[in-house]
Amino acid sequence: MRSEPAYFVYILTNRIGGTLYVGMTNNLIRRISEHRDGSGSIFTRQHKLHRLLYFEVFERPEEAYQREHNIKKWKRSWKIHLIEEHNPHWVDLFPSLNTH
Repeated sequence: MRSEPAYFVYILTNRIGGTLYVGMTNNLIRRISEHRDGSGSIFTRQHKLHRLLYFEVFERPEEAYQREHNIKKWKRSWKIHLIEEHNPHWVDLFPSLNTH
């Protein structure tokens, strides 16, 4: 049986209350690994954005792209509210991805 592709919208930070970065990918583990090793983007490398705080899964790339685009336009306080609804202690979720 063929599994359907997944697309992800994610939020990274460097520390609790720190800089936020919103991105989209079709391979969350690979992309976060790239951010962590410094090859993800110049912005995430400069700001040391390695902590995965939040992610959502979508079936279609258009849905993920639209969600990423919308979240990027949000006020910072709205992004923080989204994060803290699901991850109130700003725990790095990346280690839990590698156990699945």
